[in-house]
Amino acid sequence: MYIQEPLISYPKGCISGSFVRRVKRFSVEILVEGESVWIHSNNTGSMMGLLRQGSPILASPATNPNRKLKWTQEAVGLNMPSGVKWVGVNTQAPNKMLKVAFEAGRLHWAEGYTVFKSEAKVGDSRADGVLKTEDDSLPPLWIECKNVTMVEDDVACFPDAVTDRGRKHLNNMINLVKQGHRAAFFYLVQRPDGHCFAPADVIDPAYADLFYQALELGVEVYPYRATVTEAGIELGELLPVNPKAF
Repeated sequence: MYIQEPLISYPKGCISGSFVRRVKRFSVEILVEGESVWIHSNNTGSMMGLLRQGSPILASPATNPNRKLKWTQEAVGLNMPSGVKWVGVNTQAPNKMLKVAFEAGRLHWAEGYTVFKSEAKVGDSRADGVLKTEDDSLPPLWIECKNVTMVEDDVACFPDAVTDRGRKHLNNMINLVKQGHRAAFFYLVQRPDGHCFAPADVIDPAYADLFYQALELGVEVYPYRATVTEAGIELGELLPVNPKAF
C-alpha cells in the first residue's frame, strides 16, 4: 500500500516524551523513558491550553551539533474526542510550508507566479516571502506567515498572546497594498479542530481591529488547516474567515 509523504517531513530520529515544564519561553523539559531531557522551543506565544503536565511532546534532532539544546519541539499531543492529536508548535513550519506548497502548485491564489524568494527585503524590514514573475507581468505578492495553535469553539484564532510584532506586520502589508502591490497572510492552523478562522479579539483587540481594517483595504488572508502526524505536516483545506463581530 502506497502512503503519500507529507509536504513537510520531520527529520529522522525524532523522540517523544511527556511535558514537565517550560522555562523562559525557549526551554522545555520533558521526560523520555523516565529521563529528563531539555529541548528548545522557538514558539514565543503562550501555547495556551497545550502545555499541560504529562502532555505528549514530539521533538526533532537539532541540525547544529554545537547547539546547547540538542532537540527542537515540533508538536504537542492534545486530548480530543477522537483521541490524542498532534498540534504543531514549531513556528518555522509555516514558512517551510509556504515554500513547498507553492512549489507543489497547491496555492491557487499564487497561480501565475514563478519566482519565490524567502526573507525578502521590503523597505526597512523583511517579509517572510515574496512571489514574482520573470517578466514582471504581475505585481509582487508579499507574504507573512503565522503559526496558529489555538482553537476556541471550532474557531482557529491568532494570536495566543499580545503581539506588537504582529501589528507591525499588518501595518506593513497595508502600506504595500496602498503602493499597488499584493500582500497576504498565510496562517497555518496546525491542529485538526479549527473549522474557520478569526483574529483573537479577546487576547489582542488591537490586532483584531487592525486585521479587519487590513481586509477592507485589500490585504489577503489565507488560513489553511494542516494535519500533523509523527511523520510530518500535510497541508489541508483553506478555512473561511469569520466576519467582524459588531
